[in-house]
Amino acid sequence: MTPTTAMEAALSAPRPSSPTTPGLDERVHRALVGAAVGDALGGPVEGWTPEQIAERHGGRVTGIVGPWYGEDWRTARPIAPYHKGDGHVTDDTLMTHALIRVYDRVRDHLDAYAVADHLVPDLLSPRWIPELEAQALPLQRIFLAEKWIVARLHYGHVDPREAGAGNIVNCGAAMYMAPVGLVNAGHPEAAYTEALEVAAPHQSSYGREAAGVFAAAVAAACRPGATPGTVVDAALSTARDGTRSAIEAVAEVAVRHEDFESALAPLRAAVEPFDTVGADYRNPSLGARRPSRLHAIEELPIALGMLLVGGGDYRRTVLGSVNYGRDCDSIATMSGAIVGALGGGVPADWAATVAEASRLDLAAPAGVLAQVAREVFARDLERRRAHEQAFGALAGER
Repeated sequence: MTPTTAMEAALSAPRPSSPTTPGLDERVHRALVGAAVGDALGGPVEGWTPEQIAERHGGRVTGIVGPWYGEDWRTARPIAPYHKGDGHVTDDTLMTHALIRVYDRVRDHLDAYAVADHLVPDLLSPRWIPELEAQALPLQRIFLAEKWIVARLHYGHVDPREAGAGNIVNCGAAMYMAPVGLVNAGHPEAAYTEALEVAAPHQSSYGREAAGVFAAAVAAACRPGATPGTVVDAALSTARDGTRSAIEAVAEVAVRHEDFESALAPLRAAVEPFDTVGADYRNPSLGARRPSRLHAIEELPIALGMLLVGGGDYRRTVLGSVNYGRDCDSIATMSGAIVGALGGGVPADWAATVAEASRLDLAAPAGVLAQVAREVFARDLERRRAHEQAFGALAGER
């Protein structure tokens, strides 16, 4: 099956029936809650293979589970003494909510300087960190590739537009770009462009590209009548280089499956040629995470693949992402955001458990971002009208 045929098949796939078409507020809410819940489900099995996950849990993960190491979670891995599991969100959600707070302050499109002026100070402000079960600086929880932002901008005073160069290339910027897609709801091209700018202080190469394509996918999912196929089509229309090739390869395989169990191994095989981490997720290859025009991060293509396999259903999409293993918290964060923006309903019991366990209000950020999106759209209209008048005068048309 060619990539074009795969896309045609995906586009023609039926959507889950729904009595109503969700509006902006509901889509933003479902996308952000869906991302947080996916993050919390994937956290406790991150880094393991599907086979190891099934052995540890006596089968596939079907909901919220406890830490991989049980009561020894504090000491089993000294390098990562985090309480992953029991409904705790990870750094994916912490960074997503931090970016929403930046939008709340700026009330307009963001650029690299907004990251320096607002996101970096936010990472240095104490907040409740679920995995640490303590009030702490988000900086103390985020991964080294995210600490890079603070080191480069706060301490190094590097030009924000260039600060991402030199960092390891991973999904660190992509994992929290859902708000960019939601602010640009219905306009994937604008979401792609803005996300590339916002990701510039953090990532380069295919890590930055993934941030743009993920934001575009979320924006495309917000379009009324959108389907998993149209979302993947929009992602492909913006993606370049290895990222585009990886999405094509994964999509061609994904449309052949309606059950994630049968799709797990084929999806991994499809993305493997583009993945620099290698077979052993916890022991990356020497070529891992280096800039390249031929490679792609694994997480985004797999998230889009699981979206196609799940057919727009939240449970099937996110549980497929979780049971895939490897960097499955970020995969489930991305797929959860996209399927939520499509209108997929997040199980209420999962959302309630995650909110309570993480001590987070999952609804409030959505309300803030939906209002910001409306304000930004109004500003965009004013700017467009001003441009039309100026251009019309210059061209002698008015």
